[in-house]
This record gives sequence, C-alpha cells and structure tokens, in this order.
Amino acid sequence: MTYQDKRDFNRGNARCPGPSTQDIIAADKVAAPCAVRSESYSFLGDEDIPYDRYITADFAKLEYDRMWTRTWQWACREEHIPNVGDYHVYDVGPYSFIITRTAPDEIKAFYNACLHRGTKLRASGTDGTASEFRCSFHGWTWNIDGTMKRLLCPWDFPHVDQQKANLPEARVETWSGFVFINMDRDAPTLADYIGREVMEHFAGWRLEDRYVQLHIVKHLPCNWKLAVEAFLEAYHVLETHPAVALSTGDANSQYDIYGEHVSRFIAPMGVLSPHLEGKYSQQDILDQFTLGDRTVLGENKMMVPEGGTARQVMADNLRGIMSQALRADLSAMSDSEMLDTFSYSIFPNCFLFPGISLPMVYRFRPNPKDHTQSILDLLFLRPIPQGEPRPVPAEPVSISIDQSYADVEGMDPNFGAVMDQDTNNVGLQQEGVAASFKRGATLGNYQEIRIRQFERAIDKYVSGQ
Repeated sequence: MTYQDKRDFNRGNARCPGPSTQDIIAADKVAAPCAVRSESYSFLGDEDIPYDRYITADFAKLEYDRMWTRTWQWACREEHIPNVGDYHVYDVGPYSFIITRTAPDEIKAFYNACLHRGTKLRASGTDGTASEFRCSFHGWTWNIDGTMKRLLCPWDFPHVDQQKANLPEARVETWSGFVFINMDRDAPTLADYIGREVMEHFAGWRLEDRYVQLHIVKHLPCNWKLAVEAFLEAYHVLETHPAVALSTGDANSQYDIYGEHVSRFIAPMGVLSPHLEGKYSQQDILDQFTLGDRTVLGENKMMVPEGGTARQVMADNLRGIMSQALRADLSAMSDSEMLDTFSYSIFPNCFLFPGISLPMVYRFRPNPKDHTQSILDLLFLRPIPQGEPRPVPAEPVSISIDQSYADVEGMDPNFGAVMDQDTNNVGLQQEGVAASFKRGATLGNYQEIRIRQFERAIDKYVSGQ
C-alpha cells in the first residue's frame, strides 16, 4: 500500500482520544437498546463546501424549483388537525398548503390557491375548522375533500368543468404523529425516503403519544442551510457553550449517517467534555447539570457516592422524577435514553430529539422575502401522562431576530440562553461567508460528517438528479 493509499484509507477514521460515546453507554446500569448501541459512519470526502450557496439568490431559486418540490417535509402534527374539517396552513418559501383532515382516517394537503385567480384560500400561519374553503375574492368554493362546491355565475364559465375542478393536492403520509407532505408525485414513499431501519429506531419512543407543550417561531439572521448546519454537530460546544461542556460529551459525541436523507448524533450527558478531562470532579459535573433545571431534578442537592458517577446519579434521579410525573413505569428505559441527547435529522429541514431529557423537535425554512434569513419552528413534545387526555397543542409564539428565546413564557431561561448563543453565531457566519477571501467551508471528517451529507443531498437535488 502506497503512502497515498494509506492516507486515503485513514481519512475519517480518527476519533477523539478517551472514552467514546459507545464506551460510556456500555458502562450504564440499565442497558441501551440495539439502535442506541449501533454506529453507522462513512467517509464522504474532504473538499470545501462553496459559500455561494448561502449568499446567492440564484442558488435559492434552484432549491425552490428542484429541491423543496421533491422532498418530504414535516408540515404539522396530527394533533393540530384532530377532527374532520380541521386545517393547518403550512408554508415553505413561496409554496403554501392547506393540511386538512377530510375523514377520521384521511388527511389531504391542498395547494393553497383559488383556481380562479390565485387568491389564497386561507391566510398563511392560520389554522382552524372549516366546512368549506371559500375564496374571499369572488366566492369560488370547495368542499373540505377538495371537490368544487360552488362557482359564482357559472353561465360565464362554460369552459370550467366543475366536476373536474378539484383543488390540486400534494402527497401526504403520517409517521410518529407527524404529517409529512411532498409535491413530487413520483417521489419514493416516506418509509423508503427515511428508511425502515431508522423508523424502527423510533418504535419505542412513541412520539405519537406526545403533545406540543411549547412552540416558538424564531426568525434567524442567516440562510436556512447555515441554520441547519449549526445544529448538526457538537464541535462548537466548547467555544459557544462553555458552561454546557462541564456535563456534556462534545468531542466524543457519535455521528451516524443513514442513506442520503437521515443522520444522527448522540451526545452523552452527565460526563465531562474530553477538553476538560482532569479539571473537574464527578460532583462538579453533577452540580453543574442540576443547576440548570431544578424543576426536573429537584431542589435538594444530590451527591455522587464514593466510586459512583454523576451520570448514574442523574439517570436514576431523572427516571424517578419522570416516572412520577408521567405516572408510568420507566424502570426498563435505558440510562442513555433517559439522559443523552439524540438528534435525528431528516432531509431537508426536520430535526427530531426523541429522548426524555430534551424532548424537542424543530425545522428550518427559508424566508421567502430574503434568502439570507430563515425561520425556525421549535417545539417541545412532552409525553402525555398515562390516563390523561391529550392536551391541546400550544399556540405558536413568534419572536423576532433580536428577541431572546427566554422571552417566551414557559421557555427554560438557561436553555433559552444556549439557543441565543447559536443564533448570535449564525448571524456572524452569514456576514462572514459573504466577506471571506477563502470561498468555501472546510469541514472535519468525523464531527461535521452530517453537514457534508446534508450538502451532498442539496447538490444532488439542485443538479436535477
């Protein structure tokens, strides 16, 4: 084997010295399921990612024309439209859809435009219950199943066949309580798009049995892809969130890719960052973690027993607190599922965190008025306590670029401050990629593999493949 062959073979094989995520999980008292104990990494190259894709309107138009029209996107939760006639408007860029429950077991997604002169049938950002969809301009009306109900002055439209003038539809599929849509009639099924292996990962987490406790809509000062990429790696934790590093694995987080459309990272919690090894005790780790959320872990100071670990104390305590809160037996749930941060991304813009300690989901969408800005939907999905009815989903609260996440009632102020740090970074990054003499981003082979997979998918779609 030549020197170059050896170099090529070794690219992507390097890992952070010290215990890996799998080493940490293997030492837990309550063992993790197979999906958590698996790894799926492949080296995908090391060339720079060109900056033009983040700053040019032409590239944004290619995405609208070739990518957003061909991918599966989470539009809403099923709980947003629980009854026949309920609807929810989903927008992505210039596209708009009315997501409607047309029967107890049927959901449709109608293009949100009147077939007369194009007026939106329902305003963006709205939801509610309808018995029909009527245009506010001239009164053309459709039934909730999309069939035409009424055309004003039909004598003047002999060229319109009312039996065929149904509202055009996008494809709809549901999974884990989410409603996904796709504008491409020839796209693969959602199961083939995500992958059945990944879907099986979620079987035990049962996201369909959770409810929207909090929903924040945040406007971001960056292109939507920069926003996505900021949440695809933990490489930034030490510099951006130094307080978090005291109780979070960052450089030794695990990164996995599954096909073209799905990736995952697992960030172990209750452990010290490898960057800080030897500088803090197990008690220091526990003290920092519990300081952040007294409401979950209680007011009384916990102690790490001699020979014990902060991670185990945290897992045992959180399991007891959550079992009581949910009135459920969580004794079989692994320590890793109780504590660790699991982040699955589904291309192009969906992030799912199915664990207990950080039960959130979010998506990023382009701002149709400015391709250098984007929109984040951040939702916290809490398990429904056993024996209780499903709560009504929280109404979205919209905040501007300059507002803090912590301004929203119900948002943990410490976590809000962490999210603010991310927002500050991406604003500076958007300005920097435009000003940079170097015209591309240089990525790490392992810690930023999810970014490379994401950008490879972007390239595939915008090239028309």
